[in-house]
Amino acid sequence: MASEWVAQAETIDPVTMPLTRIANSVVEGVIDRVELVSDDLAKYFETDLLFYRAGHPEGLVAREAAHWDPVLFWAAQTLGAHFILSEGVMHVKQPDEAVRAARAALPGDAWSVAALHMVTTLTGSALLALALAQGARDADQVWAAAHVDEDWNIDQWGVDEEAAARRATRQKDFQAAVTVLAAMRPSAVEGP
Repeated sequence: MASEWVAQAETIDPVTMPLTRIANSVVEGVIDRVELVSDDLAKYFETDLLFYRAGHPEGLVAREAAHWDPVLFWAAQTLGAHFILSEGVMHVKQPDEAVRAARAALPGDAWSVAALHMVTTLTGSALLALALAQGARDADQVWAAAHVDEDWNIDQWGVDEEAAARRATRQKDFQAAVTVLAAMRPSAVEGP
């Protein structure tokens, strides 16, 4: 955080200070409400990105499986959370037992919960965030898994410069959350 503050010029720009924003979030909105924030985070276990699969083209189906299946297998084997997958975007009710099992694996401290919440909202997947926090996936693997569909489209149609700029900003926020998780549990998280 000190380097974020040193890098500020005459005007303080919070967008360039992701660690400071996380700290502010912890102090102002998480520290006295860890359970509520964890409950909000756990809602993603009901509609996680990893549950909704493409039906075609074959290359995209294979990429999703390569990036997402290991996380789902880990959740089943390690957490006892067995989720249901679906093709397309139609909502599928997840088993209450699976949601409870994944929810039970969330940490209880404000800093980790805040960082996990940030990773979850940036990736669309609480399972990816939890796999990162528990060391089942590293930061590069999580970021790649969260962007399988987007990367597929880039391969097909090329880079959209505005979308690439938004992604770069999100990746800085993601890296800040990875840094917090690493500080909370140094052996569990490796960042790029």
